[in-house]
Amino acid sequence: MQVALVALAWVALAWGVTAPTSGTPAGARVARLAADFGIRLFREAAGRRGDGNAAFSPHGAAAVLGALQLATAGPSRHQIEAAMGFGINEPGVALELRRLRKQLGGPGQRLAAAEGLFVARELALAPGVITRFVHTLGRRPAQVDFQQPQQARAILNAWVQNHTQGMIRDFLPPGAAGPGTRLVLATAVYFKGSWLQPFPAAATRRRLFHKADGSTAAVPMMEQTAKLNYGEFATPQGLDYDVVELPYHGGAVSMLVAAPARREAPLAALAGALDADLVAAWAANMTRVPRVLVLPRFSLETAWDLRASLKALGVRAVFEPEAADFTALSAEEPLFLAQALQKVRIEVNESGTEAASATAAVVHSRMAPLEILMDRPFLFIVRHNPTGPITLCGVNGGPINFLWGRWGPTTPYGSHHPMRSQRGATTPMWDQRGPINPVWSQ
Repeated sequence: MQVALVALAWVALAWGVTAPTSGTPAGARVARLAADFGIRLFREAAGRRGDGNAAFSPHGAAAVLGALQLATAGPSRHQIEAAMGFGINEPGVALELRRLRKQLGGPGQRLAAAEGLFVARELALAPGVITRFVHTLGRRPAQVDFQQPQQARAILNAWVQNHTQGMIRDFLPPGAAGPGTRLVLATAVYFKGSWLQPFPAAATRRRLFHKADGSTAAVPMMEQTAKLNYGEFATPQGLDYDVVELPYHGGAVSMLVAAPARREAPLAALAGALDADLVAAWAANMTRVPRVLVLPRFSLETAWDLRASLKALGVRAVFEPEAADFTALSAEEPLFLAQALQKVRIEVNESGTEAASATAAVVHSRMAPLEILMDRPFLFIVRHNPTGPITLCGVNGGPINFLWGRWGPTTPYGSHHPMRSQRGATTPMWDQRGPINPVWSQ
């Protein structure tokens, strides 16, 4: 039986979905909750993006949000804890996170995750915050001069490029970090693995890939005959789909590929049901069977702005300048989360997979005055403050009523708004030099 997963649109790497556990109940709980948070965030972000190719790192997103708990307090931290299902300050959680990081990787593949902490050189840190970072994340914050934006951005992007073996370049765009930046929490993940059973290069040939809009494209399709873990499943709404597992050499990491059984079925219905428990159910209910697997050879890069998706999961206060509480990091000045970014790149070929991701939370100061922008219809009132009488009031609903220059090229008193002369005749009282009535002249 031939299994041609020609409706492939997303890929789940086991290192991002089914995190390794330390073998303890607490470790299994933390791993499951972190994975579930990352998948829910992917589901929300992918839903906002719509149909199309996308790659996401659940582990990278969960790691950054977990580290952000160490810098926040009050509702800001409580909302992150509620979204993730656990608090990083809970007894035993920090220990389990350190154990999970040590278990990444294995023989036959390179899998590494690194956390970066970059604080503004002038920021006065709260007592004990460095100890918390070291205890939980295993590293001290590095000081960066964000008053030199180009230099600071170069430092951060070089860190990402170094920890992703050059796969992620120019991660932070211009303007993402600058004089107002006080903290950048970053996570970089790099993976390179060889298939346990490589695809024969000679078997790769161009075949039709069926897109979601009904069109087709000729793409390089790899093919191999092997015994694979395979299962047939259905969503609660009755959508049938297939799942196949492709193990990497060493057995610690594998790729799971899922696609609807019918080409015309929407992939969004399957992606919408995705969570960590479902992925675990796939692994537990697949059967090893001989199959001919046909899979596209592909390369994919995706950049994400995660602010709206995090807010949809209930993480709101940290983004609001007036509500964010970062006093666990510093009580010297008010701070808020300005950016939540991720970039992912993955390449899949006959030999295996190389993938990398970078995720960052960029915290800014809100000491600069907030802008009051009246770029919409507004009401105005002129009031005598000591006694209270209102001398003038009105509504401005659009640019037709705006005056420019001395009196402007057009005014309410132009040809469309005539004034009566003293004799009662209706005559325009405006020319290019300004109002001809000397009473109104300056």
